[in-house]
Amino acid sequence: MAIIRAFKAFRPTADLASKIAALPYDVMNSEEAREMVKDNEYSFLHVDRAEVNLPNDTNIYDKVVYEKARDVLDKMIQDGLYVQEDKPCMYIYRQTMNGKSQTGLVICAAIDDYINDKIKKHEHTRKDKEVDRINHVDYCDANTGPIFLTYRNQAEISKIMDKWIQNEPLYDFISEDGNGHTVWIINNDSDIERLTTLFKNVDSLYIADGHHRAKSAVEVGLKRRKENPGYTGEEEFNYFLAIVYPDNQLEVLDYNRTVKDLNGLNEDEFLSAIEKNFKIKVSKEAVKPKRRHTFGMYMNNTWYELEAKDGTFNEEDPMERLDVSILQNNLLSPILGVDDPTKSDRIEFIGGIRGINELEKRANKDMKVSFSMFATTTDDIMSIADGGMIMPPKSTWFEPKPRSGLFIHKLS
Repeated sequence: MAIIRAFKAFRPTADLASKIAALPYDVMNSEEAREMVKDNEYSFLHVDRAEVNLPNDTNIYDKVVYEKARDVLDKMIQDGLYVQEDKPCMYIYRQTMNGKSQTGLVICAAIDDYINDKIKKHEHTRKDKEVDRINHVDYCDANTGPIFLTYRNQAEISKIMDKWIQNEPLYDFISEDGNGHTVWIINNDSDIERLTTLFKNVDSLYIADGHHRAKSAVEVGLKRRKENPGYTGEEEFNYFLAIVYPDNQLEVLDYNRTVKDLNGLNEDEFLSAIEKNFKIKVSKEAVKPKRRHTFGMYMNNTWYELEAKDGTFNEEDPMERLDVSILQNNLLSPILGVDDPTKSDRIEFIGGIRGINELEKRANKDMKVSFSMFATTTDDIMSIADGGMIMPPKSTWFEPKPRSGLFIHKLS
């Protein structure tokens, strides 16, 4: 049983929505964020990456950054850039990229569902990143970026959403990356109640993207409970901002790898070592894998197609059968010596949105060998989360990413 509820969102005025909406805070560094806001005073990065309003040498984790985030958000609301609904509502958010759309329901999810593992996770979180977002949420007294959740599709939920998208949208714009963003409001009490009831029949929600945002929102909620020992459970700090997408709407992109060196091997020795666990074939063109357990490899201006041999993994094990696990366990670790990719400075990860050309570019410039991957599936994510397991690092890349700043959930 999943608990969702409507909320009285603060949202941008229609004329400013396209200027305010911003990419999530964690897909760029400070320097990139400063560049993005140079010509846009309304960008929500002024809140989500508030160091852009401060001198370049400001420590991004300094208290002054969180105070600035709070002050900027408060001023945006005071200046009328945002309006607040006069009653709790839900929203439908559709994103379109390269002609393909994903449509989700904007709601508030319960921190207790996260604590009780009704909202399932597939990644570990890092403490430093948690603390950053805990401070941001706490100072702003708001969830400013939605957590990206998914669930196993239910026809009746989709039917209600399909009815509402026949109406005039609140927002409909193209962002600077060429992606479309359309938002509709659901403000009918009976439909909101019906959706709330239908989600009680959903066994689990799954975090697709936003593990740090989710953990931080929960930690702030628990902090507020301690500060308010008489809390009833209905207070807004018991809930956090999320967008829930049916699993059939999502496309997971590949998350590729590039490595700096061959771990002391020459190219012939490296290829010979690979042949133990992979079939190798030279390709006349760039290899973007079209099926599971196959990989592209680019080295010295040559593309190779690799296929994992039988016996190198257990197809019945949801973790072992992941392509990221197969590559890690049979090549990156035993041959290239990258035992812990989260701590090694010899490996980098490249989201599939950047394309095959980026793998070639890096291997030709400052790396030695690149690997293209077949994308992890939504079923893989759910199976691993259901089993209480944690996926290998950098297993999934979701695109398009929900924009921040379109919906603000105030905690008090």
